[in-house]
Amino acid sequence: MVPLAPLVPLAEVGIGWRAAHYAALLEQAPALGFIEVHSENFYAPGGAALAVLRQGRERYPVSLHGVGLGLGSAAGVDDWHLDRLAALVRQIEPLRVSDHACFARAALSPGGAVSHANDLLPLAFTPAALAILCANVERVQERLGRTILVENLSAYLRWADDSMAEAEFFNALTRRSGCGLLLDVNNLVVNALNAGQPPLAAVADFVAAIDPHSVGEIHLAGYADLGDIVIDDHGSRVHAPVWQAYRQTIARLGPRPTLIEWDSDLPALAVLLDEAALAAQAMAEADAGRTT
Repeated sequence: MVPLAPLVPLAEVGIGWRAAHYAALLEQAPALGFIEVHSENFYAPGGAALAVLRQGRERYPVSLHGVGLGLGSAAGVDDWHLDRLAALVRQIEPLRVSDHACFARAALSPGGAVSHANDLLPLAFTPAALAILCANVERVQERLGRTILVENLSAYLRWADDSMAEAEFFNALTRRSGCGLLLDVNNLVVNALNAGQPPLAAVADFVAAIDPHSVGEIHLAGYADLGDIVIDDHGSRVHAPVWQAYRQTIARLGPRPTLIEWDSDLPALAVLLDEAALAAQAMAEADAGRTT
C-alpha cells in the first residue's frame, strides 16, 4: 500500500522503534513527531543498544515506555529498576515516560523474597489497589523529578472485589498522584470484545467518563481475534474497530500525541509509517471537525 499523504505534518504521531527497524529509521529519517522505545531494553550502562538510542535521540524526541515497574505491586517498586530508569532519563531526556497500571512483583511467602512475574497482571479496581498504585507512582515521579503517564491495561480477567469503574479508578489516580493517562484505545476495544460488549459504545463510555486533561498520549495497535478470545498481541495493522474508536476519541478530546505500537511479526518500516500517516489524517480530520 502506498502511504497516504497526511493532511497535517506528523508532528503528533510516533511509532514504536524496535531493533528490526533501527537501521532503516536512521537511514531514511522519515517525518515523525517522536519515537517510542521500551525502557528496559536500554538499561545496560553502555553498549550498542544505548549508542543506537542516542543516535535516534539526535533525530527525534524519544518517549520511554516501560513494561517492568509493576506500579500496582503491593511489594513496591524495585530499587534497581527505578535507578536504571532514572539514569536512562538523565541521559536521553525523553519527551515522555510511561508504564502500565498493573502489578508484577510479589513475595511468594510472607516475608519471603520478592519475585517478578514478567507479565502485566491486572489490578483490582478497589480503593486499596488505588492507594498502592498512587504511592508507587508518586515514588517514581519523585525519583525522576517529573510526571509520568500510566497506561490502562488489556486484561483477560476481572477481580471479584472490583468496586470502582475503570474510568473512575484512573480519574482518582491522576487527581491524587498528578500523573497523566496513557490511553490505549486498542486495549479498550480488546476488553470490550472479550466481554461481549459493543466496542465503540464501551470506548465512548470510558472516554466520556475520564478527565480529558489527563490524557497525555494515545496508543494504537493490532490485535489477534482467535474466535473465542481476542489477544492484544501488537502483531498486525490497526483493526477497523480501533480506528473507529480512535476517531470518536479524538473528536471528543482533540488531537493527542499518538503512537503506532507493533511488537511481533514486524513488517517493513514503510508499513508502520503508513499506519502513522492514517493516524495523522484522522487527527487532522477530527481537528477540522472541531473548528467548523
